[in-house]
Amino acid sequence: MKKPLVGAFAASLLLIGAGAAPALADNRGETGPEAAGFAGTVALSNCSGSVIRVPDSQPTDPALVMSNGHCLEGGMPGPGEVVVDQPSGRTFDLLDASGNEVGVVKASKVAYGTMTDTDVSLYELTSSYQQIESDYGIKPLELSADHPAQGSAITVVSGYWKQTYSCAIDGFAHQLREADWTWKDSVRYTSACKTIGGTSGSPVVDDATGKVVAVNNTLNEDGQECTLNNPCEVDENGTVTVHHGIGYGQQTYTVVPCVGAGNKIDLNAAGCSLPKPAGAQATS
Repeated sequence: MKKPLVGAFAASLLLIGAGAAPALADNRGETGPEAAGFAGTVALSNCSGSVIRVPDSQPTDPALVMSNGHCLEGGMPGPGEVVVDQPSGRTFDLLDASGNEVGVVKASKVAYGTMTDTDVSLYELTSSYQQIESDYGIKPLELSADHPAQGSAITVVSGYWKQTYSCAIDGFAHQLREADWTWKDSVRYTSACKTIGGTSGSPVVDDATGKVVAVNNTLNEDGQECTLNNPCEVDENGTVTVHHGIGYGQQTYTVVPCVGAGNKIDLNAAGCSLPKPAGAQATS
């Protein structure tokens, strides 16, 4: 992962948030962003994201934007830290299917954000899905409620670079460790998905269903073990494995049970396993 170079933490570490611009083509040899389908993705400060819904979201609900926890404008949450219901005026450039910017949507708050067990942020917008579709003709991407399957063909769609990466799910890491953070049941990509800085927060789309199954967040850059930008895998027996040049995403089916009526994050909902803030109200 690359730390986004924004705000008070711009002078510190570098994580999947910045990098050299690639050509506007995906890695299947097709030219231009038209080959990928960027509708519903967004670009933010040195990171990517997407307007998302869960199966029970309603057209009049305030829309949600999903990215990484390490892309939060307030800095990267520490281990065990969970951000809920934090006011935010962050803006996101909304893209159409061809990767053209069609408008800007604005957050009212960070509904949820963490880098513990997963690496995700959810922003509540000032606009509803209905308003976004009416103003820009853009529909949200839907989160799958199911655990993804090994071998599934996937596409990582970066709104920041207007770039896609196509590969498959190679498997799942019991634990993925990077510097001070540990993530659970992470999606490991096959080698074709050579994600770069700026792809953090990109939706990982199952090619067969068109639904989002993960959020892209890191890649082992240098072959180092468990260091910043060099995640390592730890299995159930504590054995550490390093996959140099391999990228990872964090599964998003776990988000679905935590989104209640009105698209409000309810960490006490049945089936919700996302980390809760210590000693704080768990519903935003």
